Amino acid sequence: LDLIHVNVASPAGAYTVGSASFFRYILRLRELGLPLSLADQEAVDVLAAVPHALGAEEEVSFLSGPGWRVVPAQGELDWPVLEATPERLRSALERARSILWTHAARFRVTAREIASIEQELEEVYGVLMRAAAAGVAVNVSYVA
Repeated sequence: LDLIHVNVASPAGAYTVGSASFFRYILRLRELGLPLSLADQEAVDVLAAVPHALGAEEEVSFLSGPGWRVVPAQGELDWPVLEATPERLRSALERARSILWTHAARFRVTAREIASIEQELEEVYGVLMRAAAAGVAVNVSYVA
């Protein structure tokens, strides 16, 4: 998991998250098997839907929900992405952050990992703020 990059992009700006902890504890939070409320589950589902940019076409699910959808690659030089409103993605990230901090001790999340995740979240929130101001959607994918 050390070589994972999560790309968050819009016409208003982009950022690449290089933290494996962000991927493990934020995007893949659903895999930790926590009991979640319906609202928390919906937020975690948004993040879990972020596709691998180089994944096989058959592996890309046609998922969608309020304010988000997975868009498959449109050609050979394209890759699948999660397309979301900045507000929906921010809401999902904020819920995941809250869930993680509530259960951080249980999963032995280190202080270094917490600092890394917080720093990455602040950068992503900046991209989301610019996208919201411009009225454009945000695309997210990852490469491992």
